[in-house]
Amino acid sequence: MHTKVKMPRVGENVNSAFVVDIKVHPGQDIHIGETLISVETDKATVDIESPVAGKVIELLVKLDDEIEPGTPYISIETP
Repeated sequence: MHTKVKMPRVGENVNSAFVVDIKVHPGQDIHIGETLISVETDKATVDIESPVAGKVIELLVKLDDEIEPGTPYISIETP
């Protein structure tokens, strides 16, 4: 099954963040809790962890993209 993982809310008053690092690549096996991307808000840099285990199918964002909470940012094939 393919799961499109959505950007979580990273702060109470944070409406968007910029992708500053992508830690995984298509074809890579990942585990729950593994860091997928890092985003920067106006106050901090935050690592975004995977809520599921599986294999990365597709990155839906690239460096410097601005993303909002609820936006899909990665597609993962889950068992």
